[in-house]
Amino acid sequence: MEPLFFPGNPQFWYETLRSLGHIAYGGADFGEVVTTVRRISAGDYDGWHDEWLATADRVAAEGATALAGGHRVSARDAFLRASNYYRNAEFFLHGDPEDPRIRHAYDASVSCFRQAAALFTPAVEPVAIPYEDTVLPGYLYRADDSGTARPTVVMHNGFDGTVEEMHFFGAAAAVERGYTVLAFDGPGQPGTRHHQGLTFRPDWENVVGPVIDHAVTIPEVDPARIALLGASMGGLLAPRAAAFEHRVAAVIALDGVYDLGVITTSPIPGDRAEAERRLRAAHDPDLDAMLEAAMAGNPMVRWAIEHGMYVMGADTPRAFGAAYLDHHLREGIAEKITCPTLVCAGADDGFFKGQPELLYEHLTCPKTLLEFGADQGADAHCQSGAQRLAFARVYDWLDDVFAA
Repeated sequence: MEPLFFPGNPQFWYETLRSLGHIAYGGADFGEVVTTVRRISAGDYDGWHDEWLATADRVAAEGATALAGGHRVSARDAFLRASNYYRNAEFFLHGDPEDPRIRHAYDASVSCFRQAAALFTPAVEPVAIPYEDTVLPGYLYRADDSGTARPTVVMHNGFDGTVEEMHFFGAAAAVERGYTVLAFDGPGQPGTRHHQGLTFRPDWENVVGPVIDHAVTIPEVDPARIALLGASMGGLLAPRAAAFEHRVAAVIALDGVYDLGVITTSPIPGDRAEAERRLRAAHDPDLDAMLEAAMAGNPMVRWAIEHGMYVMGADTPRAFGAAYLDHHLREGIAEKITCPTLVCAGADDGFFKGQPELLYEHLTCPKTLLEFGADQGADAHCQSGAQRLAFARVYDWLDDVFAA
C-alpha cells in the first residue's frame, strides 16, 4: 500500500497504518489518527510522543466523562482508543530506557485498557500467570458466562507490541467466533520489560509452558484444543514454543519468521559465519561504526536497533545484533513442530520479507501458507490495515482444524 502519510519515512507510516488497522476492532478512529499524524514531522520522536499523548489524554478524558455519566459503551470505546494512543506515544522513546515518558504513557495505556476491559460483557479479566519467580501479565476473554470449555487461543505479541494491543490483533476477533482467549506478555515484552526488567529469551517454550499450565486450570479452556498465535516476532516465538510444547494443538504465525539472524548478518560484508563472528567479537570498531552509520541513515534501522537494545538487554548495537542470532528455527527446530501450522505472509512486509516462505519451506507438519497482497490492502506486515480480512481467514482455518 502506498503511504498516505510520511512518504519518506516507512517506520512512521507503518506505525500510522498500524493504528488505522486497529479501527476494525475499536482501537482507533480515522479522524483521530489523521488529525494526530498531521501535527507530526517525519522522524521527530519527541513530536510523535507529544501529539499522540495529547490525543490519548483527550480521548481518555472523554471516556472518564462518559463513565461518570453512566454511559458504559461510550466509556469503553473511548478507553480502548486511548489505550492504543498511549501505546503509540511511548513507542519511539526506548533509545533512552530511563526516559520517564515511557513509563507514564505505558501505565496510562494499561490503565485505560483495564477500564475498558471491565465494561465488556463478559468482562475481560486481568490475570497474573505464575512464571519462574514472578508473573506474566495478561487477560482472559470468555465468550459467555456459561462456564463451558471451549477451543482456546493463547496469544502474544512480538518485538514491540503490548498484550493490550492483542485485543485488536486477534483477541476480539476470536471471541466473536466463540473462542476462549488467554493473552499474555512474555519476557522482553512491555508488561514485563517496563516493570520487571525481563528481556527476551529464545527458548520460548519455557514461557509458553507455564502459560498453558495456567490455561488448563481455567474451566472455559478445552485442554485438547489450544491454539497458539504469535504476532510479528511472535511469528517465530510461537512456532519455537510449539516445537517443544506439544499441548499446542495448532499454531498461527502472524506473520511467519524463520531466522532473525538473517536481519543482522545480511548487511555485513562476507559470509554468514564471518558476520556472526564479528557480531560476537569482543571488539570490532569498524562494524560498530558501520552500524552507527546505518542508524543515522535509515529511520527504520535506527528504531529497530534502539528498541532492540532495550528489549534484548543489549548495551550496544552490535550486542543487539548478536542477541538476534539466537532467535531462529534452524537446526531442525521447525521440523520438530507436529501440529497443524498456519503461516501468514504479507507481500510487502517491511520487516520480515521472505521469512514466512522460509518457515513454511522447513515445516514438515500439516501446514498452510496464507498469502496477502496489495490488491486486498493487506500486504503490510501483520496485514495491518486489513484486520477484518486477515482474521476471517485465520480463524476460518482454525475452525476447520479444530473441527477435524
